[in-house]
Amino acid sequence: MSVKITKCTPNEVLHLQAISIETFHDTFKDQNSDENMREYLERAFNIDQLEKELANRSSQIYFIYFHEELAGYLKVNMNDAQSESMGEEAMEIERIYVKKAFQKHGLGKHLLNKAIEIANEQNKHNIWLGVWEKNENAIAFYKRMGFVQQGSHSFYMGDEKQTDFIMVKTHS
Repeated sequence: MSVKITKCTPNEVLHLQAISIETFHDTFKDQNSDENMREYLERAFNIDQLEKELANRSSQIYFIYFHEELAGYLKVNMNDAQSESMGEEAMEIERIYVKKAFQKHGLGKHLLNKAIEIANEQNKHNIWLGVWEKNENAIAFYKRMGFVQQGSHSFYMGDEKQTDFIMVKTHS
């Protein structure tokens, strides 16, 4: 299996935008209105927003390639870039997305292992993420990987308030 993970650079922002929109839309389109989906995609994945994310020194974004094709990506946040205040010992996995055509090849696990590697390099002892309460496949995956639910927070998809479970993995 040919898998390669590379850091996303500012000159790859158009690729980041395309994969962000594709993977988010494919994952959540069936459970959300077209209007709420369109509003969220325009706000979260516009070029200015993605350029800010790439420029933030407390965030890192990585692409994963499967047989030379861009298959998914990982975004991690530390310090003040975290979407919830979880402390200096924590690192957030904000996004792990894999294109539908590349799922079931273990790429999510590769990205999660990359996140753990980054956490180790940065001396972060807690890795956390928010996962939509209705995303049963993702919840099951994170549980298999050692994450435990430790709370919840609100996530807005357009005008709809949704609940994300906060899941945490502690490691040394």
